[in-house]
Amino acid sequence: MAKSNIQIEVNLDNDKVPESIIWNASDGNDEMQKAKAMMLAFWDGADKSALRIDLWTKEMMVDEMADFFYQTLMTMGDTLKRATNQQELVNDIKNFAKEFYQKFREIQLKENKIEGKM
Repeated sequence: MAKSNIQIEVNLDNDKVPESIIWNASDGNDEMQKAKAMMLAFWDGADKSALRIDLWTKEMMVDEMADFFYQTLMTMGDTLKRATNQQELVNDIKNFAKEFYQKFREIQLKENKIEGKM
């Protein structure tokens, strides 16, 4: 039986806020890779609930977080397609992701205009 390990290291500051996130997978590149954010989810079949760890570093910018959410939502749609073949639901997720990202961009433009006037 094949086995794979994923190693994640999170370095925290004195207030336990992530300063850095590095990770690697045993069946990939042996080098540790940097990340500014991560979302990790497990399904607990006994409790029928999702267990999650969401972390981001101080370096993560707001626009990067929006990109991260957009790309995560899009790939969740791909995963749902492979798992269920429910194309209509996949389309709903991907359409929501596009609307979310567009709305984020509109909010950022408004905020930038307001900041520019002050």
